[in-house]
Amino acid sequence: MSSNHAHHHADHDHDHDHDHGGHCGHDHGGLGGHHHHGSGKTLVFSLCFTLAFAVVELFGGWFSGSLALISDAGHMFTDSSSLAIGAVAAWLAQRPASRVHSFGLQRAEVLGALINAVLMIVVVIAIAASAIQRLFNPAPVTGGVVLVIAGLGLLVNLVIGFILLRGEQTMNVRGALLHVLGDLAGSVAAMVAGIVIMITGWTPIDPILSLFVSGLIALSAWPLLRDVLHVLMEGVPRDVNAGEVSRALSAIEGVRSVHDLHIWTLSSSQRALAAHVEIGQLAEWTAILPKLEAVLAERFSISHTTLQPENRATARACVADGDCGATTA
Repeated sequence: MSSNHAHHHADHDHDHDHDHGGHCGHDHGGLGGHHHHGSGKTLVFSLCFTLAFAVVELFGGWFSGSLALISDAGHMFTDSSSLAIGAVAAWLAQRPASRVHSFGLQRAEVLGALINAVLMIVVVIAIAASAIQRLFNPAPVTGGVVLVIAGLGLLVNLVIGFILLRGEQTMNVRGALLHVLGDLAGSVAAMVAGIVIMITGWTPIDPILSLFVSGLIALSAWPLLRDVLHVLMEGVPRDVNAGEVSRALSAIEGVRSVHDLHIWTLSSSQRALAAHVEIGQLAEWTAILPKLEAVLAERFSISHTTLQPENRATARACVADGDCGATTA
């Protein structure tokens, strides 16, 4: 059957006619989301800085024979590609909604973060394999060169990390920060390796510390990968309790129950919710809707809502037909 949808946004109101078989009328409330204009510029600047020093570190690692430096250079090259992906994703996320992509391209940020996490895991495997091979086939390492270049790398990564921390904390900026933390650990490990080799001449410290760094990178990559997969699987935001949301909505005067409740994440700056709301009289909906939107925005930071009003007879029919899910009030 055809149903009439009223969309409520912070800056405009408009009505649309949509076709929803077997469903009642919906009200859409969008209280606005945040955009990532600043994060894209921050990622681009960090990309150029990281790529430039990666070349220096790669040459230094080749010249000194240090696996720790070569591994860290590879990690920084991976960082560069990840930062590039993040910058493109931040730019795409700003594009407006269209007939093909009704939510815009906000999920580009999530896909970019997924690629970043996967790249980190690939780097971990590559570093670990090279380090194990070097343990069984030791090679000479020039400790002084390693120490100087690793020290410069530490300074470069501190600067990049400071820039990223001051920027908007989107999912891709978070991913970039994880890469920088891995690079910081790599620089410190390479400095330690350089000092030990200069003093004792014990070269196995180089691959051993490379293995240590790869473990740190893996520990950093896992939370990012877990959160990205949670978003892609339409999971409820981790800091939101669906039962608490249902109870908060049901506590509003005039609301009898809430069912068919769905909460998910569009991007790091926007959450969405859809639910059926049973009320006493459908004529009361215009007074109840603003209260529902206010609770969702103020208590749960949910910016885009799709709320369908129902009376008792309609709600029971929907649940009986299996179209509306179980009551969660």
